[in-house]
Amino acid sequence: MSDVDATSPAGPISVLVVDDQQVVRRGLVLLIGMLDGIEVAGAACDGAEAVELALKVRPDVILMDLGMPVLDGVQATAMLREKLPDSAVLVLTTYADDSSVFPALRAGALGYLTKDADDDQVEAAIRSVHAGRTWLDPVVQARLASAVRSGEVVPAKASWAEGPPGPALPDGLTPREAEVLVLIAQGLSNPEICDQLVVSRATVKTHINRIFAKIGAADRAQAVGYAYRNNLLADD
Repeated sequence: MSDVDATSPAGPISVLVVDDQQVVRRGLVLLIGMLDGIEVAGAACDGAEAVELALKVRPDVILMDLGMPVLDGVQATAMLREKLPDSAVLVLTTYADDSSVFPALRAGALGYLTKDADDDQVEAAIRSVHAGRTWLDPVVQARLASAVRSGEVVPAKASWAEGPPGPALPDGLTPREAEVLVLIAQGLSNPEICDQLVVSRATVKTHINRIFAKIGAADRAQAVGYAYRNNLLADD
């Protein structure tokens, strides 16, 4: 289904499917089983089973539903990110509302898809999060950007902005890059960032290119998701 080269010296990408609906779960298992270079590591019907099974099979990617009994997807994601930091969580759920998106990103999900996604989008998202890149459904990207613009999500208080010592920033971001990332999340354009920081457009462009390369963002909406997930933004 993809033009991406499926050959990898590390072997196929292993995926754990987690969904409480049997029909959906079976459908996802069948879909993933048809993808070149991707294999099903197992399937779980709730968050608790997902954590238990993931610790046994150690999948590369965990395809996670949110609304499940026993342990929901957000709680399971948080546990898995702590216990299996090398396994990427990709949310695939019906919901794209604030009460679902923000907690899932905060818990550490690297990708977020709704169940309206087609087969190619699911495949692309699996490959993307396995490579360490953020993948967000267009609806989710738009929602995050809107939340920042409307003030529903604001910059978190950050000691890194005040200079060292401060806590370590994720993915090798410098304090200046983190500052630029927050300004991007606030919806500022490149010229507006230039005015805010009193630097040239070339300098801002260089910062943004480096930021996107470090965090694996393809666009500004994905950068907002990254900033939120890594506590650079907070709920107002």
